Amino acid sequence: MQAKVRTVAFQGIDVLPVDVQVLVAPGTVAFAMVGLADKAVGESRERVRACFRALGLALPPQRITVNLSPADLAKEGSHYDLPIALGLLAAMGVIPRESVEGMVVLGELALDGSLSRVPGVLPAAIAARAAGCGVICPAACGGEAAWAGLGAGSGAGVGTANDGEQPTVVAAPSLLSLINHLRGQQVLPPPEALMAEDRATYPDLAEIKGQESAKRVLEIAAAGGHNLLMIGPPGSGKSMLAARLPGLLPPLEPEEALEASMVRSLAGDLGEGKLSRRRTFRDPHHSATLQALIGGGARAKPGEVSLAHHGVLFLDELPEFARSTLEALRQPLETGRVTVARANAHVTYPARFQLIAAMNPCRCGHLMEPGRSCGRAPRCGLDYQGKLSGPLLDRIDLAIDVPAVAAADLALPPPAESTADIAARVAAARAVQRDRLAELDAKGKLIAVEPDPAAGLLADRARHWLKPRCNADTDGALLAAIAGPDAEGRALLGRAAERLGLSARAWHRTLRVARTLADLDGSDAVRRLHIAEALSYRRPQPRTAMAA
Repeated sequence: MQAKVRTVAFQGIDVLPVDVQVLVAPGTVAFAMVGLADKAVGESRERVRACFRALGLALPPQRITVNLSPADLAKEGSHYDLPIALGLLAAMGVIPRESVEGMVVLGELALDGSLSRVPGVLPAAIAARAAGCGVICPAACGGEAAWAGLGAGSGAGVGTANDGEQPTVVAAPSLLSLINHLRGQQVLPPPEALMAEDRATYPDLAEIKGQESAKRVLEIAAAGGHNLLMIGPPGSGKSMLAARLPGLLPPLEPEEALEASMVRSLAGDLGEGKLSRRRTFRDPHHSATLQALIGGGARAKPGEVSLAHHGVLFLDELPEFARSTLEALRQPLETGRVTVARANAHVTYPARFQLIAAMNPCRCGHLMEPGRSCGRAPRCGLDYQGKLSGPLLDRIDLAIDVPAVAAADLALPPPAESTADIAARVAAARAVQRDRLAELDAKGKLIAVEPDPAAGLLADRARHWLKPRCNADTDGALLAAIAGPDAEGRALLGRAAERLGLSARAWHRTLRVARTLADLDGSDAVRRLHIAEALSYRRPQPRTAMAA
């Protein structure tokens, strides 16, 4: 007796097909599992035994062999429990073999027969739809599978994808209910694709007194998706400003929300399977390791840079992070993706995030502040700021000093302009950028990335990761086409490049900021005043240099 059930393996965001082949044949009583399975997969034998016992079933007193094909592909995770159990049930004749044909199966078995949530259902369901298959998964993951555009099956029995119909999603709370559904004795309700209720209220910028220059830079960063570094003494409001950035950003586009949710699904962080159009705001502690920030570990999981995909990554106390951790940010900041290479894994995750960083000017935090003294100045500031390398700072579009708030500012009434007022201007600027890029895309002038035919079923998603969505994403000929300054602006940028020693990267990032400033002003052309303001936000000379 033999049966085969489809499932998947994950390599980063890629989904690779796996066949679970089950053979029940005469011989020495045993339950053998082959196919390069890790410890979690190997332990599924005991979970399957216990689950069958809870349902009143017994394994046949024969030799059971489970082969996970392809055999040279590493299999990790607990989502192989359900396909192994269904393969055994089909080989034993408990369920019809054709009931699981054309279905991709994922799920973890509990000892009482219930099905537990597993990570990665959303990308697996998207890959299943691309292959013309349906999905069988735990009820807790049904919402994720429904978001892949899979239609729910109507009626009992075989849940396969028929001609002219959408593939099926079967979301079962337990193995018993799933058996009854596949045998036509019960009808499982179709899962619903639900959106998370966005009831979050963001802190208002009107609560911050003073810091008008910092608020202006925060608006520019939100409007163009630019990276931002704030330098100032303790208590000047850097963290408060960063916490108010999500309230300025527009909601995610549907495609962006799907991409961000795929990464969260792989990390097991999608909650109830509901998608949200809120942009993620990740703020890891400065003690975060390289693997936690970039991704990796024994199973090469996504890190903070990938979990912040299409969102914001806030790094407070930037120089306190390990230098190797900060230097690892250079590649994802430039390419929008991160590749984790290990001896047994080589995976790629999307990482197009907006970096917002904050730091003190020195370790004590009061360098060059009136009324304060630093016994190690200016060496204290030079050593502290020297922890940040030039190549990393070169990738930051906007840098601004955030001075301490004066007592006179604290006594003033709250500012009249609120987060909603600034968010409206940001939304208008983003709409201009979106329409401009859509027009260029229709003309075939955006970057085109061909999928790797040797990669997983979702390799073509790379085309969407690298697709420019705002001014910060533009480069090369596209940037020259949309941000070419007028004659006076070009002359000013040329003189500044020579005097300030701007690199080619800094030149391009200055043009991106200038393009955003023009969008905020409602100007089609990038003018001299936009170039001048953009240059003023390049990283200033350390205050210690002036003191020396």
